[in-house]
Order: sequence, then C-alpha cells, then structure tokens
Amino acid sequence: MRVQRVVMPDGSQSWTVLGDDGEPVPTVEAFLAHLQALDRSPTTLRTYATSLKLWLVFLSRINVAADEATIDHVSRFVAWLRAPAENVTVLPVGTGRCCPATVNKHLAALFSFYDYRARNGVELAQVLVAWRRSNRGGYRPFLQHVTAGRPVATRPMRLRQERRLPRTLTDEQVLTLIEACEHVRDRFLLVLLAETGMRIGQALGLRHADFVSHRREVRIVPRPDNANGARAKTLDTHTIPISAGLARLYTAYMFDEYGQCESDYVFVNLFAEPLGRPLRYQAVHQLVRRLRARTGIEFTLHGLRHSRATDLLRRGVGVEVVARLLTHRSSTTTSQTYIHLDVEDLRAELGRYGGWQNTDPS
Repeated sequence: MRVQRVVMPDGSQSWTVLGDDGEPVPTVEAFLAHLQALDRSPTTLRTYATSLKLWLVFLSRINVAADEATIDHVSRFVAWLRAPAENVTVLPVGTGRCCPATVNKHLAALFSFYDYRARNGVELAQVLVAWRRSNRGGYRPFLQHVTAGRPVATRPMRLRQERRLPRTLTDEQVLTLIEACEHVRDRFLLVLLAETGMRIGQALGLRHADFVSHRREVRIVPRPDNANGARAKTLDTHTIPISAGLARLYTAYMFDEYGQCESDYVFVNLFAEPLGRPLRYQAVHQLVRRLRARTGIEFTLHGLRHSRATDLLRRGVGVEVVARLLTHRSSTTTSQTYIHLDVEDLRAELGRYGGWQNTDPS
C-alpha cells in the first residue's frame, strides 16, 4: 500500500492511496476527491492520504475492515503509532515511534475521514460524530444554552504534546541572509517575507497587478489555478502595507533583472530553465539550502514570518493589527501562536510597568 501522486487532466495535482493490488482504495479515493472539490491544497491531500494509508496498514495487519473498526481500534492505532513504547502493549509488527504532534496530525485526518463516512451510515463514523457532539466534562461555557445541541469542534482523542515556541531570527541574521543573495530577485523575496510576514505560497502567487507601488500596498489574492501550485491559504483578498524601501526594491528588480520577461507573475525563473515560468516551491527550497550553506544560519522561510510577528508584538503593536498583517481569520490564532515571552521579555515588561522596585541586593 502506498501514497501516489496524481496529475489531473487540467494539470492540477492530487494524491490517492493505492492498495496492494495497485488500485485506488475506493473509500479513501472518495474522501480525497471530496477534499479536492472543496479546493484543499495538494499538500493537505498528501498529508491526509499518508495518515489514512497508515490507518489502513494497521487495520490490515489485524484483519479488520475500515468500516468495521471500533473506538478500541483507534486507541490501539495510537499505541501502534507510538511503538515501541515501554509502558504499552503493542503489535509485534509495530514500527517507529511518532511524537505526540505527529500522532495528533494522523488522528485529525482519521476523524475528518470518518466525519465524511458518517453520512454513509458507518458505525465508527457515527460513534465519533456523536462523541464530538457531546460535552464530556463538567464545565459549561458562557451562553452554552444558546449552542446546545450543535456540533462541538473538538477531537475525541488526542495526545498531550509539549508546546513548541516558533523559532525566530535576529535582525542581524536576517540582514546576513539578505546580503548573501546573489540576485535582486532573491533579495527582494526575502525582504518581502521578512517585512510583511507573508507566507511563501502567497508570495509565489503574486501578480504584478497586486503591487500598487504609488500607494505602497500589495494585495494577497487567493487563486486556485496558479501555474506553480502556489497557495495563499486564505479565502479572502487582503491588502497590506509595504515600506517605501520595499517598493523601490520591487522597481529595481523589474528594471535590473526582470526586463522584457513576459509574465504576469512577480517571481519567475530568470537564471534557470524553464525561463520565464513562475517560480516553484522546489526552486525556493534550493535557495534556502544555498543560503544556509553560505551563512551557516539554520532557518526556514516560515521562520521569517515568525520573526516578523514576534518583533511587532514585542514592540507593542496590537495583536489585532498583527493578525491582519498575517492574514489570520482570527486574532486568537495569532495570540496562541505568537505571543510567547522569554525571561528577558518578562523582565522588560516588569520594568516598564513597575512590576518590581530597583533595590540594592546588598
């Protein structure tokens, strides 16, 4: 059994799960087709396909069909993913040990799959959906009576996982990376990401019409048909401000390197084949590897986003403003992800608001 990439007739990319006979698994194929119809990204489809493949492999080794599984099998699946563990009994065929975050990712895909299957009267699916509708604790939120009877968006099973703080870069590190770029295009890309906190998919999907230089604005437009597969990960169009320096760098890129290239994409292949085609994720990943080798700085492009958000919050910019800049639908997402204070941040805040007195320890 394996996860297989599929190229659709229109050129778009999808993923499926092939059984031991080399044919797509019908139930999984229907679910993945459902996700694709909802315009989920190929990366999401691949992630779900991988998780469901593991679930089917687990079930096949205990001779249980996917539509005959029970809640107990889900618990055993977690143990199998975590194997080998000293404090649990696992199947002899168990391999590898997944961290809690990875297990929770697989469970999220599994529950989404059975939410979909519940519409077909599958027993496990109905149990999971009913479980998700119940309130298993004694706590009742404010105005709980208003939403009584409605589905609760919670997972019925998940592992406790340690909260990881986003890795950030210093201003000096960001400047070193920018200076290590050979081309204006690459320098412009890094400055754009570092200044706006834009996702790389949003940057790769930019068109020239999205830049309004005289107003110092750039629009992030969700487009499902980008030729390079870029995804904006937002349902709405967002307009964010840019600095005069970034606008000038865009102009320099247009005159110095872009030249007579006929493309409406901002970031295109200029130094490798196929020339003039929109820049793809793979090319950007290669750029990251080259910059790591030249500078010795371990970083990711998403780390530039984390760094920008963290810097703004430390400077006192409101979380609602940062959320708008990051194109988050809710400032709660921003708060949960980016408001993380280390000991020096706490010391500065206490000093700013008089949280302690400057006394002589002697």
